[in-house]
Amino acid sequence: MQLTQKLRIHPTTEQESVLWALSEKCRLIYNFALAERIDTWEKNKEKPDEKREFMTYIKQQNDLPAIKKLYPEYKWVYSKVLQGTLRKLDEAYKSFFVLWKNGAKEARPPRFKGKAYFTTLRYNQSGFKMDGNTITFSHKHPSKTKLAFRISDNRPLFSKVKQVELYRDRKERWFVSITCDVEAPRYIDNDLFQAFDLGIANIASGVNVHGETLRFENKRPDKYWKPRIEEVQSKRDHCKKYSRRWHRYNKKLGKMKSKLAKQMKDYQHWVSRWIIDHTKANTIIIGNLNVKEMARRKPDTGNPRKNKANKTLDHSLQNTGSMGRFATFLAYKARLAGKRVVKIDESLTTQVCCCCGRMKKRGLFERIIDCNCGNRMDRDLNSAINIMIVFLLKAENGDYDFLLPNPSVNGESFLDRFPKAVERFATIHGLARGRSSDALVGSPSL
Repeated sequence: MQLTQKLRIHPTTEQESVLWALSEKCRLIYNFALAERIDTWEKNKEKPDEKREFMTYIKQQNDLPAIKKLYPEYKWVYSKVLQGTLRKLDEAYKSFFVLWKNGAKEARPPRFKGKAYFTTLRYNQSGFKMDGNTITFSHKHPSKTKLAFRISDNRPLFSKVKQVELYRDRKERWFVSITCDVEAPRYIDNDLFQAFDLGIANIASGVNVHGETLRFENKRPDKYWKPRIEEVQSKRDHCKKYSRRWHRYNKKLGKMKSKLAKQMKDYQHWVSRWIIDHTKANTIIIGNLNVKEMARRKPDTGNPRKNKANKTLDHSLQNTGSMGRFATFLAYKARLAGKRVVKIDESLTTQVCCCCGRMKKRGLFERIIDCNCGNRMDRDLNSAINIMIVFLLKAENGDYDFLLPNPSVNGESFLDRFPKAVERFATIHGLARGRSSDALVGSPSL
């Protein structure tokens, strides 16, 4: 697997001048390539599909030698960096097409780059050299300023570096991102499973195959920062744009948003690390989330309470990153520990009672499930139990070839506790138990 680490560097004034000159050449190449793609589309969009001609990355890459011959200043930039710039444009177009085909009509194609922001320099496989704590980048700028930077002594050992990116953030700080290959331990099924329901109020609510539960409440620092950010933003918007007072409030606003983002990200890292280090299960199950669809603004329902709930959900998902990003953190940390994260369909897991299997649509404000059967439980824990049930049913039906071939004794014991919910989800997903329904006895012990 590949991991990327961001490290800060401190270039001199002369080095910054060279970096900006190289960035400008990459920006122009990007804009010219984008204009070429747009012109090609305008000429071919009226033609039938079989007669259309498209501009490709290979074609634009092969044109680079001719461009360098016509404009020698492009030779300042290492050849792989120019190719990486064209590759990023191609990746942006591919991402746009995938989103558009999947129904995201709000997706927009790549746009031209302005001079205000530094264009990332991507050195792929060559053009850089790492010697101890110093990293050096190749270029042919007339100044012949050496681009050598000292990086942190606390960095991990990079044995197989695949790519290095050099960039500048909005706070005028310079960084390098080093991507390297890391050998992850081999995954081995130990017949222990842990299921988690990811949410907003609780960042993760889990149950293991023995029926033991745990919850991690989301600290939600955005609730603390939101009124303060809105106050500063209001003051800034009442100032003349780009005045000294406007810049002062804008700088303060940026610091507050940056602190909020760091607090949220740090907490997600801590929770995901705790889960991976403390769970004995080698298989972790979570719901397959479609956060983009969940965060999409809902139409007016005519019900003020429901409209407010939808608006709150939109804000929570778009401003916290508490679900999609947390799932990513959990997945890569699990792989580094020799474990595996499995994503499954979690539809209806909140609506079905895990004890009696009765289905009822519940609003977001209903944090406690109070079923007629006597089951009173946190909705996220109920969902985690149902996620475990769906996974174990699919495992019994042979959907996962990475598990042990023999039936899971722990899994069968867990399913025996929730016969009605098992029957309900078996019907929903078209699955069958490996044993007869007479064996489904027992009651929930949670």
